[in-house]
Amino acid sequence: MVSARDIDALLPQTQCTRCGYGGCLPYAEAIAAGLSEINQCPPGGAATIEALAMLLGRAPLPLNPANGTEGPELVAQIDEQACIGCARCLPPCPVDAIVGAQRQMHTVVLALCTGCELCVVPCPVDCIAMVPRASLPAAPAAPAARDNRARHDAQGARLAARSHQRASLVAERKQAN
Repeated sequence: MVSARDIDALLPQTQCTRCGYGGCLPYAEAIAAGLSEINQCPPGGAATIEALAMLLGRAPLPLNPANGTEGPELVAQIDEQACIGCARCLPPCPVDAIVGAQRQMHTVVLALCTGCELCVVPCPVDCIAMVPRASLPAAPAAPAARDNRARHDAQGARLAARSHQRASLVAERKQAN
C-alpha cells in the first residue's frame, strides 16, 4: 500500500496551499485517503501528476484549472522603495525565506523562496511581485524539495515551541496572581 509519505516525496514542497490543503503533506494524506485527486498541484504540474499516477497505478489527469496553471518557477521580489516594514509578509512564508523586522525594509532570500505566492496578498502596499526565477540573472537554482520540506518542518517546530513557551508563561502568570 502506498503511504502519504510516499506521495509527499513526489510533491514539490512549495507549501503553497493552491491544492486546497495546508501544505504538501496534508494534500498527500488526502490523496492517500482517497479524498483528493492527483491533479491539484500547479507547481508540480504535469510531471508531478504523471509521477503520482505511476506511483498509485492511476491514469494521469490534466491539471485542475481551479487550482491554477502550470508555469515557470517564480520567486518573490520586494520593491525596497515601497516596503513600509509592516512585517505582514513574514508569517505566511512557509519556509522563512523573507527576512526583515518591524518598520524595516524586508528582503527575500532567493535561494530559499519556493514561489508559493503566500506573501503577496497580506502586503498592504502591493510591493511584492512574483517574477520568473529565470528572469533574474543572479538567482540561484530553486531549492530542492527535501530542503523545502526540512525548512517547513523546522518552521513548524519553531512556531509550536514558541506557542508552548507562551502558553507556559501565561499559565505561570495566572498561578502567580
